[in-house]
Amino acid sequence: MSASVQFTAASEVETSVDQHHGSHHTDTTDVRPSDTEKHDLTTSTANTTEDEAPVPLTERERHEAQLQKWNKPRVNLWRVLTTMYCFILMGMNDGALGALIPYIEPYYNISYTVLSLLFLAPFVGYLLAALSNNLIHHHFGQRGIAFLAPLCRILGYVALSLHPPYPALPVIMLFPGFGNGLEDSAWNAWIGNMQSANELLGFLHGAYGLGATIGPLIATTMVTHGNLPWYTYYYLMIGLSVVEWALCVLTFWRATGAAYRAHHQNLHDEAAAAAGEEPGENGVAKRTTTRHVLKDPIVWLIALFLLGYVGAEVSLGGWITTFMLVVRKANPFDAGLTVTFFWLGLTVGRVALGFVTGRVGEKLAISVYLVLSIALQLLYWLVPSFVASAVFVAFLGFFLGPLFPAAIVAATKLLPSDYHVSAIGFAAAFGGGGAAIFPFAVGAIAQSKGVEVLQPICLAILGFILVLWWFLPGGLRRGGLERARENKEGVGHEVRRVWTWAKAKGGKTD
Repeated sequence: MSASVQFTAASEVETSVDQHHGSHHTDTTDVRPSDTEKHDLTTSTANTTEDEAPVPLTERERHEAQLQKWNKPRVNLWRVLTTMYCFILMGMNDGALGALIPYIEPYYNISYTVLSLLFLAPFVGYLLAALSNNLIHHHFGQRGIAFLAPLCRILGYVALSLHPPYPALPVIMLFPGFGNGLEDSAWNAWIGNMQSANELLGFLHGAYGLGATIGPLIATTMVTHGNLPWYTYYYLMIGLSVVEWALCVLTFWRATGAAYRAHHQNLHDEAAAAAGEEPGENGVAKRTTTRHVLKDPIVWLIALFLLGYVGAEVSLGGWITTFMLVVRKANPFDAGLTVTFFWLGLTVGRVALGFVTGRVGEKLAISVYLVLSIALQLLYWLVPSFVASAVFVAFLGFFLGPLFPAAIVAATKLLPSDYHVSAIGFAAAFGGGGAAIFPFAVGAIAQSKGVEVLQPICLAILGFILVLWWFLPGGLRRGGLERARENKEGVGHEVRRVWTWAKAKGGKTD
């Protein structure tokens, strides 16, 4: 590996803990840079002659050189593949619920409003995950996440497979919600801090989209063609989650809390040295608390963006089947296929556009994707054709797909590295709030106004998050986010510049 790592317990430093923690264990893989590599991180010797002095690297170039690769050290390859499997199961969990709603409703004989509580419950699990994620990392490292998150899923799915009385279902949903929240923030923060983060996060969230694509398809087929009750889907999820637990524990076993604290100490010492300051008291870095992280406005802006984005995504994924049944008069199997098209578009978009987003720049690319999504949402609403609706939904998913990964990359580029676990955990929990609040609102309003309200609600959400995205610092040029961090630009910096320019132009016109 060519440099020291930017994110906590992800690297092999997790098995070589320094003297601050009194560990005598040694590791065969040394992730610290060699003397030559250290020189390469501070100077650039390419294209220089004997008479030329080495050109110092910029902070951005030094930061990129320090990031891990997905396949180096070798254990990273297996960990990345494991996290993708985790996200497939997350997608199967979230995607299938919308497809099962038309069958859960008559099974329990309940209204849309009461049924919508199933969307609200996981938010509480996500919130608990956000509050505990940083603490779990500090004490148990990624090993703690790998052990606890799949176990929570297993407990939830076992309870769901027993199809208890409906009042128990929202409580049971807390367990998969908590597990999803832990993995969502932990794996996003880790992979978001690697080289080629846009592409890797595209694959990671493409895995989520793949799960959300096959989940409704499997669930719908089991119910409509297999004549099985809705809860049999969770028999399958139990088996897959047991495999997930085994893979996670095996690949992340050496990612301990001691490794997390050791690497955090490394980052603290390097930052202090770069600033010409002495290390903290007794040379030990203080743990960055969630409360401290939440004082940064960028964290709240990313969180609000994900609140709206995930709200729109899950509202569409959760209510498309019902909308196509009631409004477009589709048959049950075709309606179930429509939500599959949406998640399939989301999957393909995350993988394909992940290679575009990083090259164009996150700010510009996501602005374009959102404008196209708003146009497609309008067409989906206003064109009263089942076939056209299915096409619009697929393309809507395609352009919505890259938004979540891009927001994670933006957070890692704009925020200090020791903020990432807490910041992304909080933002993911806020996004989980959108996955609960907005689908619940759609269901509650649909009870009196009809499921047609899905379209204007989603349209308003997309417009709202487009405005929020423009308030991120960095402009629309590639590399703007890194420059914004170097220049310490605040939220709304570019908006204020445009406003000042417009006022100046207006003054000249007068």
